[in-house]
Amino acid sequence: MSPRQSAIIIGFITAASLLAILVGLVVGAKALTISSAINALVAPDGKIDSILVWTLRLPRSLVAAVGGAGLAVSGYLLQALTRNPLADPGITGVTAGAVAPIVSCFVFIPWLSPSFYPLVGLAGGLAAASVTFWVSRGGQGRPLQLALGGVSISLLLSAITTYVLLLTGPQSASLLFWLSGGFQGRTWSHLVYMLPWSLVGVTGALALHRVIGMFALSDHAAAGMGLQLGLWKPLLLLLAVIPVAGVAPVAGPVAFVGLASPHIARLLRPKGVIWEIGLAVSIGMFIVTAADVIGRSVAVPRELPVGIITAMIGGPIFIYLVQRKRLSLAGEGL
Repeated sequence: MSPRQSAIIIGFITAASLLAILVGLVVGAKALTISSAINALVAPDGKIDSILVWTLRLPRSLVAAVGGAGLAVSGYLLQALTRNPLADPGITGVTAGAVAPIVSCFVFIPWLSPSFYPLVGLAGGLAAASVTFWVSRGGQGRPLQLALGGVSISLLLSAITTYVLLLTGPQSASLLFWLSGGFQGRTWSHLVYMLPWSLVGVTGALALHRVIGMFALSDHAAAGMGLQLGLWKPLLLLLAVIPVAGVAPVAGPVAFVGLASPHIARLLRPKGVIWEIGLAVSIGMFIVTAADVIGRSVAVPRELPVGIITAMIGGPIFIYLVQRKRLSLAGEGL
């Protein structure tokens, strides 16, 4: 696919995301007409419709879009770093590594400001990813090794999170909803809180697209081209965990976006890494914004957590990837 075609598709998907955001202004416990939503958006007057649009629904949809972009670029970086299509923030243990210490801080250190949660999540995500990569031979092992190592780390950390939840008492209900992944009640402050973390991941990936392209080769080939693996591997891992550290405190663990978005982008066969990144980011934005709209419209006045919707999308994709690798894994003796 030529760069021009890639740009057109990115524009189309971005437009679809904007349409999902517009639909998000309409649906909810109190439905609005499209005309009233647009009027409240263009000319806010302080009435109930304007409050719904500007205070509740618009910031929530924008937070979902930014979160989807961050998770997508995180998954893309992890897949590029490991040359493994099964890698994503959830499967590599990054998400569980970020969530477990955040929950622990919420319960055991309640005086700690939430502004420190991204740093806590960053440290936990890096630690979990490092252990997973060690289990899978630095991320260069077989895809099944990476998946099993990440799932094992995730299960261990999820058990710790569950134990901590049992100690919370009445706070457990709100934490459980947060652990399902969602954007209910998210405001402009949450958008400002999350945006820098996702922005660092996206701009960093775009700036380092040549380095990322070299990782598509073998380690020996990349080193032969002058790439310092000891420098760039940890740096790309840090860059992959940063968006998750920013998204997790706000939205909780939103599953499978990091797995599905990069893979769908590659199926479109763009020409060049920079276009793959752009496609993955736009697809992630659309998946999460659309999932958020679906989650708050299918069971009005109640809501389904976004994590459930995205898992329903990403689960079949993960099964497809595993089945696609089945013959090659069998040939390797697995």
